[in-house]
Amino acid sequence: MAGHSKWANIKHRKARQDAAKGKIWSKCSKAITAAARAGGGDPDMNLSLRYAIDEARYQNMPKDNIKRAIEKGAGATGGADFENQTYEGYGPAGIAIIVETLTDNRTRTVNSLRTIFSKSGGNLGNSGCVAYMFDTKGQILIPAKGADEERVMEIALEAGADDVEAPSDEEGFWTILSGPTDFQAVKDAIEGAGLTIEEAQIAQIPQQTSEVRGEDARKLMNLLDAIEDDEDVQKVYSNADIPDDELAALGD
Repeated sequence: MAGHSKWANIKHRKARQDAAKGKIWSKCSKAITAAARAGGGDPDMNLSLRYAIDEARYQNMPKDNIKRAIEKGAGATGGADFENQTYEGYGPAGIAIIVETLTDNRTRTVNSLRTIFSKSGGNLGNSGCVAYMFDTKGQILIPAKGADEERVMEIALEAGADDVEAPSDEEGFWTILSGPTDFQAVKDAIEGAGLTIEEAQIAQIPQQTSEVRGEDARKLMNLLDAIEDDEDVQKVYSNADIPDDELAALGD
């Protein structure tokens, strides 16, 4: 979710993630195991594994858990083969949604997602139906507290970032966007400078956002939450902009 109220949206999502750490870690472990199985257990030689490990670190996943997930994938001689599948659809108020999954059973995954969408007033669409509304970008979030504007801008832009979006308040996040090929260099530069990264990923960024209010906002949040709860789902993106007051009302 993004838009003029993206900081509230980000904080809402992260608060929900913090309340479901066990499930988040399970998804991270699955991604690490699948990446290690596909490309080997050395993150220096396997970029997908490196990304998966980094995302697990940003979720404060214990090192021992990460190590076990790598060993499980690198040493696997059988078991389920997971594959990445992306699904697209529409939520309430015509909001565009992209769902990235990691599954060993396409039929189970697509049937589950179709049911989730339909129960919440949305519908699962065909491949390509909303992808054109998004750009694939490297996205890095840095907590506003303790991050000097001039330093953040200088480090990010010199490392190859395309854009740096300032936080709306001291509780927000700097958002650094880059091309996918520059993502690792930008992230390494930020970490090398001692700045704290809250979240970093290759993400689907909406080209434009659509404001959602009232009953549509409630239905949309229920839909997005239900999608994220599915065991096969790794990431969910939308072009929704839910204003701060609506999010506050939803939390009541």
